[in-house]
Amino acid sequence: MFRRRRYVRFVTDERGGSGPGRLGQALSAGVLGALAGAALCAGQQGAGRQGAGAVQGAGRRRGAGAVLGGAAAGAAVLAAVDAAARARPAPDGVPALWGRIVASGAVAAPLGWVTQRVTGARGLPVATVAGAAAGALGLRPQKVALGPFAGAAAGLAARRASGAVAAAAAVVAYRTTAAVLFRDPQLSLLAERVHPADVPFVVPVASQTRYVGTDYVRALAARTGGVYAADVADVGIVASLDALSGPSFDPGTVDPLVREFYEHTTRFALDIVPAWRPWVRPGYLLYRTLLARPLGQANVPMSQREARHGMHSRIDTISGADGAISVRGWIRSDGVTGTPVYVGIYTTYRDSSRGYVSVGFPLPSASFTATLLPSPRSGGGLVLDSRSSLEQPGHYLTYVDPSSGELTTAAVRGFAERLDVYVADGQLRAEHAFWVFGMPFLVLHYRMHRKRA
Repeated sequence: MFRRRRYVRFVTDERGGSGPGRLGQALSAGVLGALAGAALCAGQQGAGRQGAGAVQGAGRRRGAGAVLGGAAAGAAVLAAVDAAARARPAPDGVPALWGRIVASGAVAAPLGWVTQRVTGARGLPVATVAGAAAGALGLRPQKVALGPFAGAAAGLAARRASGAVAAAAAVVAYRTTAAVLFRDPQLSLLAERVHPADVPFVVPVASQTRYVGTDYVRALAARTGGVYAADVADVGIVASLDALSGPSFDPGTVDPLVREFYEHTTRFALDIVPAWRPWVRPGYLLYRTLLARPLGQANVPMSQREARHGMHSRIDTISGADGAISVRGWIRSDGVTGTPVYVGIYTTYRDSSRGYVSVGFPLPSASFTATLLPSPRSGGGLVLDSRSSLEQPGHYLTYVDPSSGELTTAAVRGFAERLDVYVADGQLRAEHAFWVFGMPFLVLHYRMHRKRA
């Protein structure tokens, strides 16, 4: 059996290599450093020119020279930092933490400069916002709470600084503090540049554009040469529940209505009622605005009012020359606007004598996979859970190399979900619960009913 702790990573030694990958890394670091250096110097020059009067023209010329010098210095410094960080990488093969912290500060500097140019804010307000944004990206509730405090502390220490300096200082202060307080990793590299067969719990479906959307399966079929069918009638997200049989799950115990839902999903219409925890709402609004809507993926309704439109559910498939379905894409969208809610590729696979459900959510050049263990529920229900003492269930973020198709996969620690499908008073119901680092943040309540003929 292919166990997680035994995965072999085919990692190229970056200290000994000299190929285009290493050159590309150096160039990327240099460009990022140049932008950061230019932003830091431009912000300071802007502050220095205020009230300059008749000498502003000469000041602009000197300022342009200073910005160019800052860009050159920033490129050299960050390229050197990146090389040093990769020379002594972390155990999972990524650059050393201190190098990643410096790089995150470099990313924040141009954003802080833009903020100052647009709003006129600098110092404390820019640092607070930058720290809050960095904390929100950390996902963990403790990190979300830490972000604005770390940013405000950095802003108080640099209250007269430019927006670029304040943002960079805030992000570096936040990441340094978070590294000291939260030592367990959020991502753990499992496999690098391996074939899909080496990581069978991963669904390697990626989008080749920046938008996933409801036409993803059609685009995938055109790329792979399969036979595409849209909105297929009387098809399920799995071919048969019998594929999930194992020591802890007997498909024969499942209520016929639950089995019918999984094997003939398109016979049913879905209503959804989201129940968000209050603490996660601000972070989710930021995520939805900046990521989910532009991606056309994982765009869950924020409130019951938004969900009142209902949900349109369909399954698009891709088949081979023999007519067998190889891809089942369950696509859910807003019932009125057609806005994508979820685009998931549903698969089953077996490890030894046990079956699992793996759902892949396409992302640009990557995929996010949820591998779930089936278990029975009293009354004939079915539970799919990512939490288990077994090694396969969990969540995985995978980069798909567009040229070779090789996968680089990391386990997403601290994220968990449980889907509970059951029959109550003759009606089909489901609760889909999510946790992050042990804290519940969302439950999706589903009602499934047969579509009208």
